[in-house]
This record gives sequence, structure tokens and C-alpha cells, in this order.
Amino acid sequence: MEPPFHLWDARTAGLNAQERLLYRSHLLGGDKRVTNFGGGNTSSKIPMLDPLTGEITTVLWVKGSGGDLGSMDSGGFATLYLDRLCGLTKLYKGRDLEDEMVPLYAQCAFGESVRAPSIDTPLHALVDKPCIDHMHPDAVIALASVQDGEALTTEIFGGEIGWIEWLRPGFELGLRLADFARRNPSARGVVLQSHGLFTWGDTDELCYENTLDIVERATRSLAERRLARPQVGRVVAPGTEPRLALAAAVMPALRGLVSQNAFKVGHFDDQPAVLKFVCDQDLERHAALGASCPDHFLRTKIWPLALEFDPASGTAETLIASASSAVETYRRNYRAYYERHVGPKSPPMRDDNPVVLLIPGIGMITFAGDRAAARIAAEFYLNTIEVIGQANAVSAYRGLPEKEAFEIEYWTLEEAKLRGQAKPGPFAGRVAMVSGGAGGIGAATARRLLVDGACVAICDIDKGALDETGYDLAAEFGEERIRALWADVTNEDAVAAFFAQTCVAFGGVDICVSNAGIASAAAIEDTTLELWRRNLDVLSTGYFLLAREAVRVFKAQGLGGSLIFIGSKNALAPSPGASAYGAAKASELHLARSLAVECAPMGVRVNTVNPDAVLQGSRIWQGEWRNARAHHHNAEPHELEQIYRERSLLKRSVFPEDVAEAVAWFASDLSAKTTGAILNVDAGHAAAFTR
Repeated sequence: MEPPFHLWDARTAGLNAQERLLYRSHLLGGDKRVTNFGGGNTSSKIPMLDPLTGEITTVLWVKGSGGDLGSMDSGGFATLYLDRLCGLTKLYKGRDLEDEMVPLYAQCAFGESVRAPSIDTPLHALVDKPCIDHMHPDAVIALASVQDGEALTTEIFGGEIGWIEWLRPGFELGLRLADFARRNPSARGVVLQSHGLFTWGDTDELCYENTLDIVERATRSLAERRLARPQVGRVVAPGTEPRLALAAAVMPALRGLVSQNAFKVGHFDDQPAVLKFVCDQDLERHAALGASCPDHFLRTKIWPLALEFDPASGTAETLIASASSAVETYRRNYRAYYERHVGPKSPPMRDDNPVVLLIPGIGMITFAGDRAAARIAAEFYLNTIEVIGQANAVSAYRGLPEKEAFEIEYWTLEEAKLRGQAKPGPFAGRVAMVSGGAGGIGAATARRLLVDGACVAICDIDKGALDETGYDLAAEFGEERIRALWADVTNEDAVAAFFAQTCVAFGGVDICVSNAGIASAAAIEDTTLELWRRNLDVLSTGYFLLAREAVRVFKAQGLGGSLIFIGSKNALAPSPGASAYGAAKASELHLARSLAVECAPMGVRVNTVNPDAVLQGSRIWQGEWRNARAHHHNAEPHELEQIYRERSLLKRSVFPEDVAEAVAWFASDLSAKTTGAILNVDAGHAAAFTR
């Protein structure tokens, strides 16, 4: 770990107290070497005018429950009357009733504070220091997690930094911190066993510099001791087969194993620190030690699952074969862990599947209910990897005792926080793929699925349009849930690569929308063999290739799936002068029906949306096809939309969003009992009615 940089800007002298607190929070939260995403908290005690009395009172500004220090705004702080908070000591009845104190924090709210106070509020309130930081730097957690952590802390910092034995965050810990600070007026902070770092200062800048100084000294001291105590041990060599290819091959099967209770999204990580950890011969022993810092295992569960795999001789097939029993063993162990410690007030057991899977020679795969949570879980376990490595290099790592870990994981306050989270969308945890994703229908479909929570991978042959669409979708929904990947759907290798990249990015596929298309117009005597083959290549062979790869992934996952073809009115009601296009679309339609029959035993549904004359946003309608159809109707190209609207039964235009809505219905559980169906989105054409 490189020491963090001191980034304090002298220009902050012009900021007010609240702005300086937010600035300090952003600096600390923005450096993941100092604290992890969503972890840590900061506070300042600020004199403010009391709107009720007209007098000056001291207000505690402290990061509230939830949120991230590096990106929060001022609304992320809870504001509370300090004297009222400190007055709660008179009501405190001891550790056994500690949770009863938490609802009282809200009774101390100052002004229009809307952020719920966190469980760490008393740590900041009761310690009589103007500015306080509570961080989770790996080096300090390593100190806090070794057997002789107290002695090492004293050796490194002397009396500047104290030591407090493990205690669950809350009012009791706040009282102990306050007592330490009173008895040690020259101390600059405390190492909290198995938890993290608590530091203070008279100003925001001094507090920030104090925190970074302690982190740097801990990092430097552990590095020096690591050099003095070299570690020798046999390490498993990484596999010779490309790791990304192995990950792509196994992630759908692993995703299926851990998604039996709810759909999960995957994240793959094979950075050097991860690869070194999973290739160590002591991987299984290290994994069994569990995580130390509560901020880590709340995201990762107390243990990861270390899979057995020999990268020198193993294959994706052998790994998948052994993973099923390994996951079931993990579930049994997790249920036993719950039963060992469950109490009368414990929340019900949550998902018993592993979040973190460690594979020798391949890397780390994490699964969670959404893409961000899976990525954050990986970042948190990387913190654990760093902590275990640094701790074992200087002494012996010690995880949090199992009972204490359970009390954190199944804390009623944490359960309340989980229940207070926004309800996920209907496609949360699901992964969709859309070919022809840069066109009007493709982009509208991707956007519609993203709105309801899906992760989406789009492909297109037009690299420029693909990049532009991917950028727009990422700007609207965040880069986390969208991938824009080039692919030619007529090329077998390109389609396979599209699926492999999607599986590595998200763990698998649940919804596959085959939408890539072309259109052509020519009298039969003028239809060249090249034109005929081009239509069949894109609209028939391309749909076959995409469907084949999708079904392979669906089968590996064992979670069912939804395969949706974007057809055409021409598949049912042919138009003159478009024989190649109509024949290819009819082939596509019958392929969907055939697959609906074949794939039903796997729980895979195959349906078709038949649009007509979707001109807006369509690249197909921008060139020769538009001119040809205009010529066929003895009209100008700009008159086509009105012509198509007037010929429909409903006299309405069809837009990309209309098609996307039909796709979303077929992809959702609302159509769980529908397969082999054709849904016309054409404003009504009697000739295209299905029979």
C-alpha cells in the first residue's frame, strides 16, 4: 500500500465550518487506502444559532447512516444538539440494553436534519474533541487484527495512539473512547481492535493530517517488519489457459448455483493482489479465518468460499463439477453458523449462498443482487486480503470471534437499515443482451430494461454508433450496468466473444434480445444472390448464432431465461419487392417457434415481437430502404411515416419505445407462462394477424 498523499488545499481557509467538514470527508473517503466505499465517518462540533432560543449552541455534524464519504453532499450529515446527546448518558442502562439508545439519537435532531444518525453517533458525540475521523485503513486494521496488536500499536506509536479491545459500535464504546481521551489528553487517537482507527484534531486540517500521519506510520512500520520477517511458502502457479476465458466459462454455472433464492450479478477480479492470494497454498486456511473489520464482512459474509482447483491440469468442466458440492457444503456451514448463534431477537436467516468465491489460478468472483454491490463486495474482500497479508507478515492474523461476527451480521439495527433500502426494480439482478443495440429499437430496449434495474450489454457492427449509444446510456444509468461491445452477428467467433465478455462483466445472461437487422428492396428478378445471402446471414443465421450462445448460457445457469426475437410484419404479411427480407424474417419467426418447443424443458421462453414501420431512430430507414419503399408508394421519403400511419387500423405511428415495452413484457415474470408467442406492435394490420 502506497502512503496516501496530503491533499489539503490552503484555499479552504475561505470555507465555513460545514464546508470544511465536507471537504475533509471527500478527501478521506476518496482514497480507498484510507477507508472503503461507504465506510468510516467524520464529524465536527460546530457552534450554530439555535432557531428555537436565538442563542448559540454546539451542533454535532456527523456522517449519517448510509452514504459514502467520498461522494456525499452536506445532506449526508446528521445534525444533532450536542448537549442533548451527551445528556443521554443519564438514560444509559448498560450494554444489554444498548440498542434502546439508538431511537433516542433522532430525538436530539437539530434544525431540518433528515439523515438518520448512525450507530457510531455516540463515538463522535461523547469524545470531547472538535473534529473526529473514524477510518478503516488496511494497515491499521492489520494492526487491529493480529494476536499481539496492542503491543505492536504501543511499539509503533507509543502513547500517541491508544488501544481499546473489541466492542461492538454503540454507546458503550463511545463512553470508553471518551474515558480514554480524558485520561490521555496528549493522545491523538485510538486503534479499535478488529475494527479500525479513531483519530481527532482541533481543526479539520489538523484532524485530516493526523489521520494520514497515523496511516502512513502504520503502513511504513508494517512494511519494515515484513522485510525483517520474510515469508516463505509454496505458491500455486497461475493457470496457463487465459483466465478471462476460464472465468467466462465458469461464471454462468457458478451464478446459477448461488442464484437459487434470488438473481445475482457477478463481478470478476484477477488483479495481482487477488491472484497472489488465491494461488497461495494456504488459501483454504486463510479463507476459513474470516473477515475482521465489520465494515468488510457485512458486504462479503464472514467467510468466502475457496474452491478446489488445480490450474495446471484443471478445466472449466472439472471446476464446475466440483463447485456444486462446494456451494452446498458452504450453505450447510452457513446455516449451522446461524443456528449456533441465533437468539430470540435475531432477524431471520438471510441468503445462505456465498458472496465471494476464490479460485486458484483464476481469481475472485463475487455475486450480489446488483452490479455495484458485487463490485463493492470484491473491493471489501480485497481489503481483507490486504489485512490478512500484512498481519501474517508481522505476526498472526486473527479474525473477529464468530459470535461477535454473528452479532454484527444479524444486528437488528443493520436489519432495519436493509429493510429501509429502496425496493429494487423488477429486473434487478438480471442480465440482458441486445444485438443491434445502437439502432432505434435496440437502444430503446436497452434503456427500458435498464430503467427496471437490469444490467445490459449491447452489441452492434457500427462502432461509432455503438460507442455513442453506450456513452449516452452510461451517462443516464451509470457505467456499472452497461457494456457496449462490438460484434458482427454473422460471425460465429464474434458472437461467442460477445457472450464471453458479457459473462465476465455480469456473470451470465437471463434475457437475450435478438434485434440486429438490415432491410432490402428489389424485385425478384433484380435480387442478386449476394443480396439474398446478406439478408439470410443477418436475419436468419445471425439470430441462430445469438440464440445458440444464449441457450448454452441458460443451460449452464439452470435459471431459465427469455429469448426474444425482433421480427417484422413482413414475416406474416409479405410486401412486394422485398422477397429476400420477407423470407429471412419468416425463417427467423419459425426458428423462434422451434426453439420455444425445444427449450421449454429448461424453463427458457422464446417469443417474438413483430413491429412495423418503426422509422424514428432507425438506421435501416435512413438510406436505400427508405428510398425504395417511398418509390414503391409513389411518395417522397419524408411522407413515409404518414403513409404507414394511415394504412394502419389504429391510424397511429409505431415508435421504438412501443417495441421496447413489448420486449420488457416478454422478458418479465408477467409473461412467465407465455412462450412461442408473437406480439404484433404495428398499430394494426389485418393481414398480419396471427392464426
